[in-house]
Amino acid sequence: MPAPDVLLFDLGGVVIDIDVKRIFARWAQHAACDVSHVAKHMRFDGAYHRYERGEIDLEEFFADVRRVLGLNLDHDQLLDGWNNIFVGEMPGIATVLAAAKVDRPLYAFSNTNPAHQVHWSKHFAGVIAHFKHVFVSSTIGLRKPDAEAFEHVVKEIGVPAPRILFFDDVLENVEGARAAGLQAVQVKTPRCVAEALRAL
Repeated sequence: MPAPDVLLFDLGGVVIDIDVKRIFARWAQHAACDVSHVAKHMRFDGAYHRYERGEIDLEEFFADVRRVLGLNLDHDQLLDGWNNIFVGEMPGIATVLAAAKVDRPLYAFSNTNPAHQVHWSKHFAGVIAHFKHVFVSSTIGLRKPDAEAFEHVVKEIGVPAPRILFFDDVLENVEGARAAGLQAVQVKTPRCVAEALRAL
């Protein structure tokens, strides 16, 4: 494959450390129930995917969460738990991005939603600033790993797909990117990005 002209990064699990179990724990704390109840019933499909494509708003999504979990949590409690997914920057990623952008423009593409976007835009502004642009699924109305999502991002970047190297921690997204013609690396450890860039 040719040396890439552009680097494209997922956010959660690549740039920002996330942990879904933190959502479950905070909701269980607010509801005074066992965390296993939340973990067993919460589903990241259906309404969640619609929310990430911008098809429904936060209130509609939270209404579905209350229904699925059978818990009477108010808006603030749900939002507190929802944003508790964020742990911090991935170790060393800011340094890696700062060095990488000297040679190539950096972009990000995240399956995410307005509530999370507000949170990471504020709390991770420093590391997000390394990106020329962040493509957000709820804004463009498309999610990874769909081919249309990658085609949209490639068109907006304005560089042929084979000249873009994409990093994501989810294998399904990596495979979707490759099917759309991008080069792609699955990020399994915090060292993966630095190692892949050194190999260039």
